[in-house]
Amino acid sequence: MTIKEASATTYEQGTGTATSAAVTTGEPVLVLGTTDNTTITAAQVIVQPPKTSGSNPGGQTIGYTKGKQGSTEKVGQIPADYTQGSGTLASGTTADKATEAALAAYPGGVIDRVVELSNGDYEVHNIGVNWPHHIFVNQDFQVIGADD
Repeated sequence: MTIKEASATTYEQGTGTATSAAVTTGEPVLVLGTTDNTTITAAQVIVQPPKTSGSNPGGQTIGYTKGKQGSTEKVGQIPADYTQGSGTLASGTTADKATEAALAAYPGGVIDRVVELSNGDYEVHNIGVNWPHHIFVNQDFQVIGADD
C-alpha cells in the first residue's frame, strides 16, 4: 500500500495539529483518505491515534477469510439497549472521530458507517474483517466494547 500526500493533507498528533515531521518510521499512524487500487490519497494523517478506555484496551482484529466464521466474542461494554439497525447515521467530524478511535483500537477492516445510538454512544460498523463487526465508542470517543 502506498500513501500519497496531497496539498490538502492535514496532520494531527494526539488531539492537536501537527506537520508531516511528526510521522516517525515504525510508529503507528491512522490515515484517512480515498483509495485508488493500491494507493491511498491521504486527507488526514493522525499520529498517536486516540486511546481506548481502560475497560477495553482494544484487541486483535480477525481478518476476513472466505467461508470462515469470525468470533462471537463480546468484549467491554455493549450498550444494554443496543439492537442491530437501531440509531441514527452520524456524519462529519463526529463520524470521523468515532472511526479514528475504532481503527486505533482494532486496526484493519473498512468502516462503512457510524451510527449514533439512543444513549449517545456510537456503533462503528467494521466490514472486511471477520471480527469485530461492531465497535462501540462512547461520547468521549473512547472504545468501550466490540462484538460480532
